[in-house]
Amino acid sequence: MLTNAKLVHQPHDHERTVNAALLRATDICAAKNARLTATREAVLRLLWQSHQPLGAYQLQDQLAEMLAKPIAPPTVYRAIEFLLQLGLIHRIHSLNAYIGCPFPGSEHSNLFLLCTQCGSAAEVAHNTVNNALQSTCDKLNFTLQSQTIELFGLCPRCSDNPEM
Repeated sequence: MLTNAKLVHQPHDHERTVNAALLRATDICAAKNARLTATREAVLRLLWQSHQPLGAYQLQDQLAEMLAKPIAPPTVYRAIEFLLQLGLIHRIHSLNAYIGCPFPGSEHSNLFLLCTQCGSAAEVAHNTVNNALQSTCDKLNFTLQSQTIELFGLCPRCSDNPEM
């Protein structure tokens, strides 16, 4: 049972969360001598402002609106690739979309809770899941390089209001 899973869907100070994510990104970039350009930061901000995973073309449209100028797809894809490489965002494979990572720079589960009703997404770190996966790999002499688990269901808000 994911006892801490409900916490990620709870009300929070959204602007504070977005600002904290951008500050962590700035620190990580500085530590890795990487450049967080204005475009990269804008893409990261857009991902954190949304509680739903966003695809590259959604990001392109929102970025063009934010900057009041057309944005070429390669610009968005380069920003996404940079943010993925630094572990600042994750790709939700089944949706071909991206979300901000609340645990950058740390080993964690890549366990995503995806609401089928409102489209919200949350990432949960769960050591029991990590240990079970690693144990299974160890037993099979399999070297785990990465993993993603996507769980589909209803978030607490949609569970409480099924007609939403």
